[in-house]
Amino acid sequence: MAMDTGQMHPDMHPDMHPLDDGLVRRLIAGQFPRWAGLAVERLPSGGTVNAMYRLGDDMVVRLPLVRGGAGDVSTERTWLPRLAPHLPTPVPEVLGEGEPAEGYPWPWSVYRWLAGEHPEAGALSEPVLLAGDLASFVAAMRSITLPGAPQAHRGGPVASLDTETRAAIEELRGIPQEGVDCDAAVAVWEEALRAPGWDGPPVWLHADLMPGNLLVADGRLTAVIDFGCLGVGDPACDLFPAWNLLPADAREVFREALGVDDATWTRGRGRTLSQALIALPYYRRTNPAMARNARHVIRTVLGEG
Repeated sequence: MAMDTGQMHPDMHPDMHPLDDGLVRRLIAGQFPRWAGLAVERLPSGGTVNAMYRLGDDMVVRLPLVRGGAGDVSTERTWLPRLAPHLPTPVPEVLGEGEPAEGYPWPWSVYRWLAGEHPEAGALSEPVLLAGDLASFVAAMRSITLPGAPQAHRGGPVASLDTETRAAIEELRGIPQEGVDCDAAVAVWEEALRAPGWDGPPVWLHADLMPGNLLVADGRLTAVIDFGCLGVGDPACDLFPAWNLLPADAREVFREALGVDDATWTRGRGRTLSQALIALPYYRRTNPAMARNARHVIRTVLGEG
């Protein structure tokens, strides 16, 4: 799985666990001795809760950086094998289930390597075709009927994000160099709050369709990764690529392919803006990839008004 070149900062979160190549080699040797001789290489990543190490040519090791990421490991182990047969796009395949050892406190996983690069907003070679690929993935997720699904991260009502979103807007008022039109942001957010909520059954969601969780080759979607937020909830939660990645014409292709009604589209736009508003002040000095995409989302959403 190719990673974003925006390297994370060691102070990105206050409770990050230190990781290095030597620790990963010891963990592999102790628990998967058949892989002990393979090369281990840290991958630069814009990810926020996991570190990635390439293992040999065909595998990748994914280790939580913070306690909050440990639950994602269990979620993926449980659900990825069940979801994969229903999806049109390759997803991570767990090859090894690592456990705490060598002073490292959380479970971790070894996955099969997935080829591709992360797409970048403004630099897509086949945006309309990619929009169709993304819509096919989202539609397939929504059609899944597996029982026992967890609640998706941030998959509940839009209003559940209100306090955090308004706090982020106020924080951005104090960072004038970012140039965010905070009054316009409030207006878009309040429109999302007024939109009718989802009144159908909760649907299966990836719930974190950021560019860093997508892989492309020759402009087309080749894999979707990082399912740590998965679960069921409001279908608006998987509309993020409309504003965090796709240009205007491809955005309309994405919407039409999914048959999104006005209320869901308005909620999706508000949810995507909320995530960006929260991410920008938090990551602006520690995670260039996340901050860059947050700025893109804010420009895109506010530019639509």
